Formats: sequence, C-alpha cells, structure tokens
Amino acid sequence: MVAVRRSRFTERFTASSFADNLTAGDVTTGEDPVVRAAAIEALGNMNGTALAIDPSSGRILAMVNQKLALSPGAEPCSTIKLSVALAALEEGIVKRDTPVSLGGGYHLTLTEALAHSNNLYFETLGRSLGFERVKHYANQFGLGELAGYKIEGEQLGRYPDQELPKAQGGVGRMCSFGESVSMTPLQLGALVSAIANGGTLYYLQHPQAQEDIASFEPKVKRILDIAPLIPEMKPGMEAVVQYGTARSLRANFREFPVMGKTGTCSNNGTRYGWFGSFADTPTGRIVTVIFLEGGRPTFGPKAAELTGQFYRSLSARNYFTPKPGFTPMVTPATPTVTPMSEGSPVAGTR
Repeated sequence: MVAVRRSRFTERFTASSFADNLTAGDVTTGEDPVVRAAAIEALGNMNGTALAIDPSSGRILAMVNQKLALSPGAEPCSTIKLSVALAALEEGIVKRDTPVSLGGGYHLTLTEALAHSNNLYFETLGRSLGFERVKHYANQFGLGELAGYKIEGEQLGRYPDQELPKAQGGVGRMCSFGESVSMTPLQLGALVSAIANGGTLYYLQHPQAQEDIASFEPKVKRILDIAPLIPEMKPGMEAVVQYGTARSLRANFREFPVMGKTGTCSNNGTRYGWFGSFADTPTGRIVTVIFLEGGRPTFGPKAAELTGQFYRSLSARNYFTPKPGFTPMVTPATPTVTPMSEGSPVAGTR
C-alpha cells in the first residue's frame, strides 16, 4: 500500500503513540536482565519495541515487545538511506566528501546528507544506481529475508520485485523514504550490526533459556564486502547524533560515541519513528533499534531520545564498567572478507 503524505498541518493520525502491557507474552529467560530492564525503562509507555544486539555474535540481548519486533515490519522511512549509501559507495558513485549536485547550484556530501537526512540527495543516488542495483544491495544487506535463526514467530518484511511507478516517485522515492518497502526491526538490527562489526551479517539469535546461552554459537549468514566503506559511513552516522536528526539522544547521554540513523514517515493514519544505532562502549560495541508506532508524538528523533535514555539507564546500572580481566572486543578495521556475489532545498525525512 502506498503511503499517503500530506502537510504536517493537515495530516490526521488515528493511531495512539502510547500503550500498556507492551511486554505481555515476551520470552525473556535467555535475555540479559540488565539490558532488558534498561530497554523497558527507556521505552516507557511509548507504543513500540526496543531491540539490543551484540554485533560481534548476532545474539539478541533484549527484545522488548516481541510481538511488534517480530511483526512484518513497516516502511523503513529514512533508515533505508543506510542501504542506499553503502550501495552508492560500493559502486564508486560517491565518497563521503563527494559534492553531489542537487540543482540550483546546491551541492551536498554524503556526511551532511546522512546527518540531515536529505531526501533529494538520496533520490539522486537512487536514480544513479537504478532499481536493479538498489534491490541487489538491499537484498544482500538482508532486506526481504528473515533476519533471525529459528526465532519463533518472526515474520518476513518485503522488498518489492518491481520499481515504484514513476508517478509515485520511482526508485528515488524508494531510496529516500523506503516507500513500498517493509522492513522489520530485526532486519535493521542485523544491517547495523554488520556495519558495527566490519561486514559480517549474522543471523540474529534469541536464546530462550540459560542453557542456550552456555552453548551459544554465532551463525553467519554472509560476509559483506563493506569493510572499506565503513570509514566513509561513520562520519555521517556520527554526525546524525552530534548535530543532525538524532541530536535529541545527547539530551540523555554523552559518555561515548553513538552512530546511527533516524527515520520518520506515515501511512494511513499511523506515524513511524525509527532509530538504529551502535555505540562504542568501554566493554565493546552494542547495537540498538527502537521502532515506534503512533500519532504525532511518534517520530525518529523521539526514538533517538529514548535510545539515549537506554544508554543512560545501562550506565547507571554500571553495565559499561569493565570487569576484572575483561578484554574488550576489537573490531578489525580491514577484516578478511569475501566479496558480495550474489536545512536543505528539500526537507529531509527524519
């Protein structure tokens, strides 16, 4: 179904941004209790789901509101720009500091386009790539397939086989808003984890019991040839938090760097707010995804604000204090990988 977009002054929302009993039915025995408690505290009564992942293994540390997390997902909004940016970098269309002409003498670099979520920039990249290449890379990055390994109840998002009709914006609209795409929180978490760890796309696993943790073994879906691209991506993802669309995170947390991407859009009276990120903590990297559904109070910067609350809650619980004998995970800058085979003149969507 095509999203209907109207002026922010006339669009009417029928969904509620708040809900009770979000954790009803969650299976929690195999989760990290400290991480889960912090995620529940951060989410509060916002209608949404919070996901925390160890990017070095694909283990889900906490999944709050599992019914929504495992649902068919929703339009990814501007989080789709991560996939498009990686595709354009891989194809050599841009580097992080390449000025891209957006018309009228206006130019923008990848770093600034990510920071401010500029739609016209990513529409331009999408048209340069063409639908077939955009879809190829999106599929390689895990969109259109299950992200988890034998996670009961996980449903499949959707990446269409055909380009959005030109009258509805074509591939450009698909690359700026993710229109006609349905992405799940787990799919975004797996992609951000691959960026955080240097290119390994893990199957996400959700332990169900303590014995599952003791016998846990990571399962690799595929190795992505993105290690050389990550230094081109990180400045923009960090700028998102430093001064861009996720700067609301810093109202709650500033202790260590967080890099991510927001997304805001709406469909048939429901607004979506996304924020996928990873953080360089004293005890290694952690990936978070917060996805919100609702009305006017729901948007990407709100998801970023709650992510800051999540990190603050973990810090207050001394989660980032290294234990005696701890050796932090070091993500290699250039791991050995197998190449993949198979404001602005236009407002950004946050």
